[in-house]
Order: sequence, then C-alpha cells, then structure tokens
Amino acid sequence: MGYECFELQVEGKVAHLKMSRPERRNAMSAAFWNELPAIVRELDASGKVRALVITSTGPHFCAGLDLSLFQSTDIARTGTCEGRLRFRRELERLQASLNALADARFPVIAAIQGGCIGGGVDMVSACCLRYATRDAWFVIQEINLGMMADVGTFNRVPKQLPEAVIRELGYTGDRLAAERAERLGFVNGLFDSRDALVAAALAVAQRIAAKAPVAVAATKRMISFTRDHSVAESFEHLNALQPAIFSIEDIQRTVAAKGGAAEYADLPALG
Repeated sequence: MGYECFELQVEGKVAHLKMSRPERRNAMSAAFWNELPAIVRELDASGKVRALVITSTGPHFCAGLDLSLFQSTDIARTGTCEGRLRFRRELERLQASLNALADARFPVIAAIQGGCIGGGVDMVSACCLRYATRDAWFVIQEINLGMMADVGTFNRVPKQLPEAVIRELGYTGDRLAAERAERLGFVNGLFDSRDALVAAALAVAQRIAAKAPVAVAATKRMISFTRDHSVAESFEHLNALQPAIFSIEDIQRTVAAKGGAAEYADLPALG
C-alpha cells in the first residue's frame, strides 16, 4: 500500500517506517495524522512485528505540525463553546495518533537526525527508545509560536527529563542538543552519521525481535504502568500480569537454544 507521508518496510520481524517528505522537512500534515496510527495499529494487529524503527529523510527528522492545518479549517477558532469543543476533539484525535506508538505491543525506536521540532518531540516522546546523530537537536517549538505544546510533550517528557530541564525548554523554546539529551538520559546513544544511526537502530530492533515477544510486550506494559503508578500499585499489576503471560514453553525454547536463536510463536493477532 502506498502512503503520502511514509515508506514502510517489514523485514523478518522488524518494521521500518520512514517519513518520506524531505521537501517539507517531514512536517506533520493531515495525511500524517491519519496514516501513522493506521500503520502502527495494523502492524500491531498482525502479531507478527516485534519491533518498529521510525526514521526520516532529508536534513531534519521532523519539522513538527504542518501549520497549514490551522489555515484551512476552523479548528483554531475557540471563541465559542462549539469552537472550543471542536478544538478539543481535534486535539484528542492528534493525541490518539501518537498514543498508537505507546500503546502498540511491540517496542518503538526513533532514529533522529537534524532537527526534531515541536510535534516531532511529541512523537519521539511516545517511543520507547531514542537514538540520534551527534548534530541532532530537539526544540519545544510551540512556545516560540505563542502556544503551549499539547500533543504529548508535557505529558511524557517530564517523566523522561529532569523537571528543571523540561521547564527551561518549555519556557524558553531553546534547543536541546543531542549530546546534552544523551547525558540526561533522553537519548540512548549518539552516532556520527544518519546511515550509522539507522543501522544501529535496526540492529537494536533485531536484538529485541529475537526475544520472546510475549515477554517483551509484557515488559513494555509493565514499565509504562510503573512509570505512572506507585510501587505498591505496580506490584499489584505485576502479580496479575505475570501469571497471565508466563510461558514455560518460551523458557524451554530459550534453554534448548543453548545461547543461540530460539524460535518463538508470534503474538496473537488482534481481531
């Protein structure tokens, strides 16, 4: 299937989703917000994909929200009760598009080169892992436009960066350089070129895909739950989740492989 904003490749158990509008700096157009969740949910529903890598083309990872979305509709008109309700519904739709990344059963890895701007930060904050080129940078661009970021940055990044840092970036609109982002733990690793970056991100995805997919999916869910709940609540969740997903068969397959690649069943397909 052809897409306006993306190119999708699936090799083995790893999906590679490439943003493919370099002439627009991969700005998030109307088609982007429709295509991204549809692609991710379809991959998840199949049960066959065990990791997803998101990359882009051109000098920048993502220029953020395509502002023409506000110029071609009445979405930004909030002077009436009806207008505010319409704006909220659109906001929730955009949020749900990126939530698809966080909700997918498989881990999602972002490989970032150049600028990751505005909505791009919203997007990568919904990913599990972030790798970047050394010259990459992040900016909460919304404050520079006179508005508050509203599609995930302030919901997720305060749990991924120290509070003082996210306040600094959110108030000033200054850039966060990739090297500082790695020191602070927002970025998992740095690379000298885009090619090296993408190769490394795909290699991590392949290592994840070699693990038991039920255990990986449960691990993603458990970490996300613990992030948002108390220690006591996380134990309650774990004690319900582990018996539900525990597979002695997968453990036996792992042991039988004797350090080699074990063969695991795919995740169940979603109806």
